[in-house]
Amino acid sequence: MRMLACVAILASLSSGAMAAEKPDWAFPVSDKVQPPAKDDDTPKTAPGSSLSRTRAQIDDLFNPPDWYPDIHPPMPEVVARGNQATSVRACAACHLPTGTGHDESAYVAGLPIGYFVRQMADYRSGDRKGSPTMVNMAKTITDAEVRAAADYFASLKPHPWIRVVETDTVPHTYVAKGNKRLAHPEGGSEPIGSRIIEIPEDEDIVLNRDPRSGFVAYVPKGSLAKGEALVTMGGGVTIACGICHGKTLQGLGDVPGIAGRHPNYIVRQLWNMQHGDRTGTSAALMKAVVEKLSVDDMLAIAAYTASLQP
Repeated sequence: MRMLACVAILASLSSGAMAAEKPDWAFPVSDKVQPPAKDDDTPKTAPGSSLSRTRAQIDDLFNPPDWYPDIHPPMPEVVARGNQATSVRACAACHLPTGTGHDESAYVAGLPIGYFVRQMADYRSGDRKGSPTMVNMAKTITDAEVRAAADYFASLKPHPWIRVVETDTVPHTYVAKGNKRLAHPEGGSEPIGSRIIEIPEDEDIVLNRDPRSGFVAYVPKGSLAKGEALVTMGGGVTIACGICHGKTLQGLGDVPGIAGRHPNYIVRQLWNMQHGDRTGTSAALMKAVVEKLSVDDMLAIAAYTASLQP
């Protein structure tokens, strides 16, 4: 009887308590307690730009600043200003006019048109969850607006945006408003543990939605070597990524590139596919890829792919 009870307990543990915990570090949510605001709301500028914007203007999600209009093609209305009548935010507010995005959003420059359109359809149908903002906008955005955004971002050439650093310790951080992870103003450091900590190279530039400077992604030591083995050979738990994403991981046909993208975004997608928050035909090919991955495997894969040329 005692043996049967032990077996039952072990079975329960294997399906419940022993299951991997969600990597909250990859899903940033604004901390309830924030450090004192340091912004005095004086107008912000950028070198070589004619713009001057206050913090409130910069954070207007229906009219974000375009500091350097000469470095990208003309933006369609939905990218530049969105559609306030239908609560569709300007794509450039989160993904920037260059499509390189921030840690809490996504790097969408160079995505295939078909893939982009399909993802918006998946958000609309419920096959893709994970981002309430995108789910809500997908319900009201028009097909014409989706296609205009897809055409625009597909036309952008990806460029290096993430610097990956292996380390044992990282700056002490907090998650600011808008789900942005930032270095804590009090300073200090802490062990990285089994996390990816991604923060701006230049905090002011990122907070100003300025596309001049990207991010540094701190990863545990050994992540890149482990990730390379998983990505290139499968490591006995997955399938080589290049089969679908191309030899250089820069995409193949309608399959998106994964090289040089935000690593926490990659972890979020692998986790969501494994746990049913990304389903449907667009995610079907990934089922066998993700089913045996541990969180540490996801971390290593994301660290390695982020370190590559996009």
